[in-house]
Amino acid sequence: MAEGAAATAAGRVGAGRRRPLLSPAEAREAGWLSVDPRHRPPDARLATALPATWALPEGLLPWRRMGGVTVVLAADPERAATGLPALEAALGPVRIAHAPDAPLRAALGLWLGRPLARAAEERREPWRSVRGLSRDRLARGGALALLGLCGLLLLAPLVLAGALALLAALTLLLGAGLKLLAAAATLRRDRSDEGAEVVPARLPVITVIVPLYRERAVAGHLMARLAALDYPRDRLDLCLVLEDDDETTREALLGAELPPWVRVVEVPEGRCRTKPRALNFAMAFARGSIVGVYDAEDCPSPGQLRQVASLFARRGPEVACLQGALDYFNARRNWLARCFTLEYAAWFRVLLPGLARLGLVVPLGGTTLFLRREALEAVGGWDAHNVTEDCDLGIALARAGYRTEIAPFATLEEANARPWPWVRQRSRWLKGYALTWAVHMREPRALLRDLGPRRFLALQVLVGGTLLQFALAPLLWSFWLVPLGLPHPLAAVLPPGLLVALSILFLAAQALDISYAWLGARRAGRGRLALWAPALQAYFPMATLAVYRALWEACACPFRWDKTEHGLDAPPPPPLAPPRRLAVAARGGRA
Repeated sequence: MAEGAAATAAGRVGAGRRRPLLSPAEAREAGWLSVDPRHRPPDARLATALPATWALPEGLLPWRRMGGVTVVLAADPERAATGLPALEAALGPVRIAHAPDAPLRAALGLWLGRPLARAAEERREPWRSVRGLSRDRLARGGALALLGLCGLLLLAPLVLAGALALLAALTLLLGAGLKLLAAAATLRRDRSDEGAEVVPARLPVITVIVPLYRERAVAGHLMARLAALDYPRDRLDLCLVLEDDDETTREALLGAELPPWVRVVEVPEGRCRTKPRALNFAMAFARGSIVGVYDAEDCPSPGQLRQVASLFARRGPEVACLQGALDYFNARRNWLARCFTLEYAAWFRVLLPGLARLGLVVPLGGTTLFLRREALEAVGGWDAHNVTEDCDLGIALARAGYRTEIAPFATLEEANARPWPWVRQRSRWLKGYALTWAVHMREPRALLRDLGPRRFLALQVLVGGTLLQFALAPLLWSFWLVPLGLPHPLAAVLPPGLLVALSILFLAAQALDISYAWLGARRAGRGRLALWAPALQAYFPMATLAVYRALWEACACPFRWDKTEHGLDAPPPPPLAPPRRLAVAARGGRA
């Protein structure tokens, strides 16, 4: 019965507070019983009587029975009283009482939120999660590897440098080959979307999850952009997720007028505070058969959700994920923002579409991501302890036999345009790559069996090869000396012909990277930005600093999440008004 009442309440959850909350004195003056659950805790048998997915967003805590009546605490008793029939259907006779907001949230977190948070942290089995990697073993392994390299450096420095240079060249060759195949695949005509557009007879419910953390600068613009999404409001389930210690974002949201189709879900404190943990927690509240993820600073195009519904209707159940492209609205801020935009243009407009067309593993992006709910639940959701949860999810979906496609739409984001924050962000991504590789390579035979030889080898090049290439990049840079006619330090251990061949390989790979960036910029409609592609030669060396930091953190603090600050550049204004048909759909008419 409680589950049915929870479903009834789902339509009105999290509409936002439209009036100031009462103090205990004001509540008593208005005729409400006022209880502070810090000093008078609830009956343990009653506290969990309502489903957490109902009680937490609504802020309802069954407290005690008094004379055959269940007293339910709420920070806003008048609002809670509008749901009295559903409460009485679940609990019997009910009396609404007031509780101060902060103590009530703390009590709800203790009795309902923390068990749900633990479940969010443990959705993946330890052997499929970063939490199954021992921090002590990672630290010992890193220390032994470092000692081994130092020992070899002392005993035979030139031999070690020559061997590492050849390894770097091998990763460069394999990576260049994979990129070339991916780029060539995008030149073929895609016939999968030919024919009439498929519009479902009844649009599916789409849950859009937006994780927020210390987002004062962007929260004010967030709702205006999301309100511009052209999708029937009775089919849209928007969930804003924030951490329970995030007073910054909470205050910003309280200052906004949240419509009834928006919910705010708070994630209690746990063993980690990561985006994937928040996503798993929010999944317990999701109503949709399709789950999408946006970041707080995103500016999605209004028609994205309708395109998602149409694309999923065209595809079979094996297509579990649609990944939209990402672009940047502040690309002109400085050279770093331009290079970041070029890198993403190559990644989302050339390389990822090519990997998808070749049927290889697609490492996902963390936003503008849409998944079939049953597929997401089949792979255990997100790994709550992985700081690059998107790459890991792409591998998990591929291992389970699902496919990812790149959707024909883009979302604007804010480029990280300051050097040190860029390094910190890239360190988090590369640390996640390293830990993801370690998790999935824990049982190489099982990974080979799940993916098959072709996808297995491509994954090694894409993830492991990327890490090695960035880490060994200084050795590759040395090959600039050969065309300049300068002596190479490895001439004593490598034949002259091999040095020339390695130099040609290095220069050819650099030229190809510039070509991919140029092609991606053209496909993104940023032809003038393509002229900045040669500047990538000064951009990618920053990733080498980032990978050294990432490898250190993978051993010292594998679960730490470096937050990227947003809101430094103003986003473009949202559309002035949603399409007219949206207003009809919001009133319950046919979309």
